[in-house]
Amino acid sequence: MSHILDFAAPGSVVGWHAIDDRVMGGQSSSILRHDAQGHAVFCGTVSLADQGGFASVRSPLLAMTSNAEFCRLTVRGDGKRYKLSFRKDTGFDGLNFQNVFEPPAGNWVEIRLPLSAFVPGWRGRRLLAAPPGNASAIHQLGLLIGDRQAGDFRLEIRSIAFIDPAN
Repeated sequence: MSHILDFAAPGSVVGWHAIDDRVMGGQSSSILRHDAQGHAVFCGTVSLADQGGFASVRSPLLAMTSNAEFCRLTVRGDGKRYKLSFRKDTGFDGLNFQNVFEPPAGNWVEIRLPLSAFVPGWRGRRLLAAPPGNASAIHQLGLLIGDRQAGDFRLEIRSIAFIDPAN
């Protein structure tokens, strides 16, 4: 295993910040907070008012030296679709890579996403760009809900790990 974000401790959510549709006039809101049961919770409300419709959180990552090929999430969902995203730079806006996952409601599951399947995009638009490459190029990680899924949401996260094919 090359790099793991473990959300068991309260300090594990420090550095995560919301980037919701409010940046363009929307009314959605989100937070990544720690739950006393030893995991993180990405929660909030997606509003379609004022041309809105997405909520997200993002955090910088320490530089990784691994060539991991997969991202493994241990999560408990609410039946909604989410996206894991990453950026290869430290900027606020620009090219990002996303992959969709839909954990079942109420059950802890492990989801494995191949880094090669992450789709490049910019401001919600799919781009024809270079493939994401390996994990050593990742500098920011994020979680997002959108796709016109209005209402409250809750995604619980125990860990996010970047792993090689053997794990």
